[in-house]
Amino acid sequence: MRRLTGVLIVLVGLFSFQLLGQQKEADQKSESAPEQTVEKSAQFKSPAETPKPAEGQKETPPVITHHEIRVGGRVLHYTATTGLMPIRNTENDEVEANIFFVAYTLENAGPNRPLMFSFNGGPGSASVWLHMGAIGPRRVKMLPDGSMPPPPFELIDNQQTWLDQTDLVFIDPVGTGYSRATKKEFAKKFYGVKGDISSVGEFIRLYLTRYQRWTSPLFLVGESYGTTRAAGLSGYLIDKGIALSGVVLVSSVLNFQTLGFSHGNDLPYILYLPSYASTAWYHKKLPADLQQRDLQSVLREAEQFASGPYASARGKGDALSQQERQSIVDQLTRFTGLDRSLIDENDLRIKQPIFCGELLRQQRLMVGRLDSRFTGPRLSQGPAGDYYDPTMSVVRPPFTATFNNYVRADLGYKTDLAYSILDSLEWDWGSAGEGFADTSEALRQAFVKNPYMKLFVASGYYDLATPYFATQYTLNHMDLDPQQHAKITLGYYDAGHMMYLRSDSLDRLKQDVSGFLAGALH
Repeated sequence: MRRLTGVLIVLVGLFSFQLLGQQKEADQKSESAPEQTVEKSAQFKSPAETPKPAEGQKETPPVITHHEIRVGGRVLHYTATTGLMPIRNTENDEVEANIFFVAYTLENAGPNRPLMFSFNGGPGSASVWLHMGAIGPRRVKMLPDGSMPPPPFELIDNQQTWLDQTDLVFIDPVGTGYSRATKKEFAKKFYGVKGDISSVGEFIRLYLTRYQRWTSPLFLVGESYGTTRAAGLSGYLIDKGIALSGVVLVSSVLNFQTLGFSHGNDLPYILYLPSYASTAWYHKKLPADLQQRDLQSVLREAEQFASGPYASARGKGDALSQQERQSIVDQLTRFTGLDRSLIDENDLRIKQPIFCGELLRQQRLMVGRLDSRFTGPRLSQGPAGDYYDPTMSVVRPPFTATFNNYVRADLGYKTDLAYSILDSLEWDWGSAGEGFADTSEALRQAFVKNPYMKLFVASGYYDLATPYFATQYTLNHMDLDPQQHAKITLGYYDAGHMMYLRSDSLDRLKQDVSGFLAGALH
């Protein structure tokens, strides 16, 4: 149950945009549409109730609407604030970008209520996935297993929303959603590991200032590359005097060495193997003695092989004897379900696209990268280079359609700009020029400097984008002491990268995060 009782006048994670060169003045005109197209029945809040722009700024005020939802027998009355936050160059006071956001705040709750900032990844993804899939008060209706329902798609009240425990702010970093650099030449400043962190950090500072939330317990939640951003922000913010109560990482990647299938880097082949095993088990491609066992038992054996004999073999390289090599081929065949000849031809190194393209080749199917439970027809019978991700075919249409309708019809934010849900950006990987991008050190620094911060990490067993074993490896190589490790909680789900797509996993994620939030506040 929900009702719209008012509208006034602002929103915000994975890939590229066409930036509008003349956008600055044009956007100021088009973005003013909400004020002029509000329905007659709407009741306006007075201008005094909305943050006032600094002198000399030409900003469009945010759109403010009021709603309610019944969660667990409790009616939540909340305000949605939708709009743009200007990001200024402090040296010349020029607005270089506008970041779109949607904020949900419980009414009459006071400024000390917990506040969580949320974003997705990419780089080049808007925040719509966490927003409309798991956390916000409304979510996309999917089938129970997480697959796509028949169109037309619809939104439903989200009984698993986190709004019952914390206010929520969904951020679209520059280059995603409706967020734009004001000039084309400014875009590069935001399209990189460091620029992205500093701009989102500046957004957070501005939000805390304009909405008087400096005394709220603060949390971050990021998904995929959004976990890279969240880890970096935890270190960035503490150095700005902003201490976090907790961070939630959903399908995390902090150290890209764990994922980079590059020459001379054997780590991903080792860390992906347990997820290959879970996928093969799900699709019934393992030998009978493994297939008849439960998933946890299979994973423990795959982990022991990956971190033991397989890691040792990879370390030997060309010094591996022929007998040792054949033994490793046998074990890789056993845990992946792939043909011996394919493993041998690839020198005992199975990259993710090869695995996804070859596991179900005889059935003319490919398995998903983001969620390997999902399958799709092969584009051709050619090499794995023809690989696409069937998961994205499942999730993109319903999330695209429902958000574009929701932002106008429910939130009252009207613009003709295209909302970039997922696109590619030319990204400056920073330290990747010398190796691999890595924000785990920033997270470690945050633990050191803020003894009260806690961390929750959610991983899916069928995630072949950010495999759970790689996450474990990173957390175990951050040089944390036992007291710091005690502040980390791990959650595992029988689903993929977006584990919340599956209804059972959505329920469990809500329960796990609810307990984490309660513990972080005491």
